[in-house]
Amino acid sequence: MAVWDDLVGQERVEEQLAAAARDADALVTAQAAGEPVPEASKMTHAWLFTGPPGAGRDTAARAFAAALQCVSPDRALGGAPGCGFCDGCHTALIGTHADVEVVRTDLLSIGVKETRDLVRRAQLSPAGRRWQVIVLEDADRLTEGAANVLLKAIEEPAPRTVWLLCAPSLEDVLPTIRSRCRHLTLRTPSVAAVEDVLVRRDGVEPERAHFAAAATQGHIDRARRLASDERARARRSVVLKLPLRVGDVGGGLRAAQELIDAAAEDAKQVAEEVDVKETEELKAALGAAQGGRMPRGTAGAMKELEERQKRRRTRTQRDSLDLALTDLTGFYRDVLALQMRAATALANEDVRDAIERIAEDSTPERTLRRIEAVLACRGALDRNVAPLLAVEAMTMALRD
Repeated sequence: MAVWDDLVGQERVEEQLAAAARDADALVTAQAAGEPVPEASKMTHAWLFTGPPGAGRDTAARAFAAALQCVSPDRALGGAPGCGFCDGCHTALIGTHADVEVVRTDLLSIGVKETRDLVRRAQLSPAGRRWQVIVLEDADRLTEGAANVLLKAIEEPAPRTVWLLCAPSLEDVLPTIRSRCRHLTLRTPSVAAVEDVLVRRDGVEPERAHFAAAATQGHIDRARRLASDERARARRSVVLKLPLRVGDVGGGLRAAQELIDAAAEDAKQVAEEVDVKETEELKAALGAAQGGRMPRGTAGAMKELEERQKRRRTRTQRDSLDLALTDLTGFYRDVLALQMRAATALANEDVRDAIERIAEDSTPERTLRRIEAVLACRGALDRNVAPLLAVEAMTMALRD
């Protein structure tokens, strides 16, 4: 299994990364043998992966990181780096390679302190004598100060250090940073490609795989979750009933509150799974006796952890809301497709009756306004508007 096998529907990007990995391997091999370094190379020290949610930005970055660390003996016989089986590929893919740092955040932003730690890490020489790779999966969440810290590191790169940045679009990254990166754009995989992966790699039944791939419109991670998680399917079902419930003010307000409550429940479940473990581990590290009081001087560390956990719950709630709004947008997209008699398959075939009912009772103009209302709600949440107010405003607009 090559490292590229999880990169779904991105043949052009895979080809470019594979070529860069071959040139990177040739450079390392030449330097190790004391030979002249090849002049023409597709390898560079900073890369920017952009694309819509579900396109596989982080998957592409991790696969490239693994290919850069490949130590397969087949390379000496002309084999391409990125075999997926050698120690370098395997440890990079599972997150234990000493020279690959994968940074993802469950908070709302990445601050200056965390970025400075990354920059210091980037200055180190690779322990394995190949490449020091920093994968920043949420480059769009860098604060302005953090982005400026990163810019300095990219402007003056350390030898054998590679930065792999991931963001939804070019506009989510400072112009000064993106101008110093090689840019790769990923596209949304086709429904057929996602369906094939779910059946072939994940063992999902073909009928359920088709349902999940179509419902998520090519978002591979969401498709996996929808195919395997009964709670995800139940929550989606509730969201797709919302358009039928906003006919009056009371129904719209109740629907808004239920969306907020469901998102809060998701955040609570994550907290129950993670927060208790984190708290107990920190207490043990600070020397607290089993069931006893905390040592003096440790209150600050505990308060910092509590603040982090609070920010994570906020991020989880917003992510859950955003997922619900994405499903709602897909519903109205199907309504518009019926109204315009478009020759395209419905994403939500399982609720065709509801889609046809809404399509018959409204016009394409009203449907477009409803889609705009959902998008406006997502924008309001990004601007830190109180979630309940944003969702209530949306449900009221959906009545028009």
